[in-house]
Amino acid sequence: MGGFNWFKTTMLMAAIMALFVVMGGMMGGKTGMLIALLLGGAMNVYAYWNSDQMVLRMYNAQEVDAQSAPELYGMVAELAQRANMPMPRVYVIHEEQPNAFATGRNPEHAAVAATTGIMRMLDYRELRGVMAHELAHVKHRDTLISTVSATMAGAISALANFAMFFGGRDEDGRPVNPIAAIAVAILAPLAASLIQMAISRAREFEADRGGAEISGDPLALAAALQKIEYYAQYRTMPAAEAHPETAQMMIINPLSGGGGISSLFRTHPHTEERIARLQEIARGGA
Repeated sequence: MGGFNWFKTTMLMAAIMALFVVMGGMMGGKTGMLIALLLGGAMNVYAYWNSDQMVLRMYNAQEVDAQSAPELYGMVAELAQRANMPMPRVYVIHEEQPNAFATGRNPEHAAVAATTGIMRMLDYRELRGVMAHELAHVKHRDTLISTVSATMAGAISALANFAMFFGGRDEDGRPVNPIAAIAVAILAPLAASLIQMAISRAREFEADRGGAEISGDPLALAAALQKIEYYAQYRTMPAAEAHPETAQMMIINPLSGGGGISSLFRTHPHTEERIARLQEIARGGA
């Protein structure tokens, strides 16, 4: 299953990049494609170097150490050692909604954050399962993948808005069919969002599997997800409502989506399916 999730992520990343190039080509032929590629590259470089501090500031996260938060810090240190990873920076967010996330461009420059709400709600074993999940995100460089996909999706939306107002040109400078330009301007951002959400769901499954491996206790994470999901149905994080673009980073999206067609836009898989997979891992399944 892990190999399939990586293959799926690779294909989805290729799809969103291809969509970006198509948008650039519609706006200016080969020149437009080149400009689009350069723009996308510049945006990704900026996001790569700055996304971690941006997100931590959004949530007013406070860095802690072995003296200020001995249990949480010691837990992360133990899990990082089990995963053979560098010790990440550890942050606490003073927020009642139980949640956690990881950020940082690579394992050497990573941070994990937990809310005070999640530390109160979960017992030691369950919280350990959650932090193992977040370390799995760091180990798999999922923060970089999600940052790149979100940046590309945003750039596609910007290109679509530009095309809507100014129209597109082929490589000879001739205007493209206006109906086709409008259709692409509407459908491309929708397609980009769908791809971005699919990437996010694939990475969550992989982090669940990796977290279970790091902690050696998949049922602890399953129990934690069940508790957090129940709470998330009734309350959300004010900071997440103010910055919905960061909701995909959380262990469970605090801005819960429904079923049906809206499932396509979910940043996370259904919690019931995540729990079922963790239970299967605990039974020795794939």
